[in-house]
Amino acid sequence: MPTSPNSQIVKNIVSRTPGLEHHYVPDYASLSAVIKTLKNAGYKIVLTQGVYDLFHVGHKRYLEQAKSSGDILIVGVDTDELTRKRKGPKRPFDTFNDRVEILSSLTAVDIVTPRHENDHMYKLIKLVRPDVLVMSQTTVDFTDRDKKNLLQYCGDIKVLPAQAGTTTTAKLRQLMMDGVEQLGMKINLVINEFLGGKNNENSSSVHSGRPQGAPRVLSKDTARRSLRSRQ
Repeated sequence: MPTSPNSQIVKNIVSRTPGLEHHYVPDYASLSAVIKTLKNAGYKIVLTQGVYDLFHVGHKRYLEQAKSSGDILIVGVDTDELTRKRKGPKRPFDTFNDRVEILSSLTAVDIVTPRHENDHMYKLIKLVRPDVLVMSQTTVDFTDRDKKNLLQYCGDIKVLPAQAGTTTTAKLRQLMMDGVEQLGMKINLVINEFLGGKNNENSSSVHSGRPQGAPRVLSKDTARRSLRSRQ
């Protein structure tokens, strides 16, 4: 009897078959079927969500902590459109495809699925109905009231503190400061070169006894030599 596509997805997920195509489930209908199979098999499902832009060690540690709460970790990743809506027009720096590929390659992550711009913020949570919903302490989207409301769709909610001394926002702030500092140095260099050139011009004018900007007058001997060289 042939294996169904969803059964094959479950098999690849559980056996940790490497490859983006074995862990990225973009279709919510397929995701729902896969989750049902996993739950029926007794797997404890953990869900977390985020952008994961400029992936850093704090992200890695956070996902490893989230995975330790169960058997299967599902990561909902904000699309580029949703990221711009939440974080501003200059984000993300890493495209959705790049972020998904990075997450799919991590041993702690079993399933990666998108979160879309027009989806309700509860949509993926209500679809997955995880045994454990993991949130970051740095996430401001979900209020305490939201967390209470979400308990009807989750077995438990865990809030993890920042897992490193840096965040994506802190990294961006440092990059911007470094960029501003380098730009300031370049501007100073250009100004100094410009002023240095002007000072040299002024110095030449003073030493030649010729007013600044006045035309240079050739001597008769110099003029004759110039004419002979052209003949």
